[in-house]
Amino acid sequence: MAQRDEARHPAVAARVDDPLRGIALQMSAIGLFSVSDTMAKRLGESLPPVEIAWLRYLVFVTLAVMPLMRRGGLGVLRSRAPGLQVLRAVGVAGSAIFFILALRHLPLAEATAINFVSPAFITALSVVFLGEVVGWRRWSALCVGLLGALIVIRPGTDAFQVAALLPIASSAFWAMAAVVTRRMAGVDATTTTLAWTAGVGFLLLTLLLPFGVQVPTWPQLWLGLAIGLVSSVAQWLVVLAYRVAPASVLAPFSYVQLITSGLLGLVVFGAVPDRWTLVGALVIAASGLYTAHRERVRAQERR
Repeated sequence: MAQRDEARHPAVAARVDDPLRGIALQMSAIGLFSVSDTMAKRLGESLPPVEIAWLRYLVFVTLAVMPLMRRGGLGVLRSRAPGLQVLRAVGVAGSAIFFILALRHLPLAEATAINFVSPAFITALSVVFLGEVVGWRRWSALCVGLLGALIVIRPGTDAFQVAALLPIASSAFWAMAAVVTRRMAGVDATTTTLAWTAGVGFLLLTLLLPFGVQVPTWPQLWLGLAIGLVSSVAQWLVVLAYRVAPASVLAPFSYVQLITSGLLGLVVFGAVPDRWTLVGALVIAASGLYTAHRERVRAQERR
């Protein structure tokens, strides 16, 4: 039975952790997400956020359906964990909606920096639901990262915006999706996971579309489809990354997006981050780099 299952789903074999490969995949995905976010912020100046997310998922669901036609049709949708698949899909869609909303009101660098509370969520959820072991040093580093996010948000000051809570909501949904992805490693094929994520997310956004829609121009339509293409490739890379490395290992390397998003925000929008955003981002980055250092130390000790 086990051999027949693996033959039917060749991507579902015994899981072998490969942290270096996972990190490379994760960083590639983050770079593409930065490009996608930049385009979404530009398009958000003229289209409603839900419509942007819908266009993005239109491409996502199309690309996810293509493998079905090559691999036996709807049989690829057969999942051993349909409940987890739906939960992951809701997490990814919720993260996209809240972050696109945030980009409409916040600079790209600030929204991205605040969004980096997600590693703390991921680590906490990984301990509870995945049984991963996280030492006190990594917990301390993640607390420092949260402090950096608070520096960017500055609650209780005149600089605080309610919109700053939107990236936090986005990161919470993303953390849920990331941990569920790891939980499903070795359960379903990659094409199955992506098909469920695309299909459930597209259905959810289609139901929300009547609450915010306008007829796009051709340039707006093409830009929306480009967002979908770039983010779909990034999603694929994330799925592959979490299949070969623990969530708590991959989370710190997401901090590279602080650099890519900051540079793209400066080049495309001319947005120069204020000093508090820079200080907070540096604190967050330092937290991530220290956590990465601890991972390398632990890996050497196990050899």
